[in-house]
Amino acid sequence: MFLSKRFNILYSWTYCIIKRFIDLTLALLGLIFLIPLFMLTGILIKLDSPGPVFFAQKRCGKGEIKFNMFKFRSMINNAETVKPLLKNEVEGSVFKIENDPRITRVGKLLRRTSLDELPQLFNILIGNMSIVGPRPLADAEMEADNEWKKIRLSVKPGLTGLWQIKGRNTKRFADWVKYDTEYVKNRSLLLDLKIIFMTIGIVLKGKGSY
Repeated sequence: MFLSKRFNILYSWTYCIIKRFIDLTLALLGLIFLIPLFMLTGILIKLDSPGPVFFAQKRCGKGEIKFNMFKFRSMINNAETVKPLLKNEVEGSVFKIENDPRITRVGKLLRRTSLDELPQLFNILIGNMSIVGPRPLADAEMEADNEWKKIRLSVKPGLTGLWQIKGRNTKRFADWVKYDTEYVKNRSLLLDLKIIFMTIGIVLKGKGSY
């Protein structure tokens, strides 16, 4: 039992070190090669609607540490003030609408291709996010289930995760809880790589988030 415990500790440390190396490598390479795309996206956003190119929201990270999550702005500039007038289409406290009227014309393209998420490569470089993990949520969005909140905040949130490849089309809150819990309990380098490659396939097919 003692040897098993030491092996688990060693595996956990090895996994974390390799995972961080993969995060840094992919994020840095992505930012370097995507500079032209970042510039083009910024121009299109500014031409399409008034407001900033980037959008930052407070999200909860590992250990409930708050951080600013970056995205390309895909909504009108006063989206948060309009939100209370809209009806949530997903169970639980997470707010999602399939045809959100606040999304701009360029924003629809960004979301369909998941390009709006690319600025989170900066979050990964900083260290408050990983390539793979449960999607970062605001504190209020996790009020419906404290146990789920505790589980998902035991690891770094990710640019993509198990819910994004298995449950993105479901509107059941229970499915979100299920996939987040499944990832945290079974996380490994093999699972991370599988999620990354499956995410690439989903993005190439244009099945972005709503």
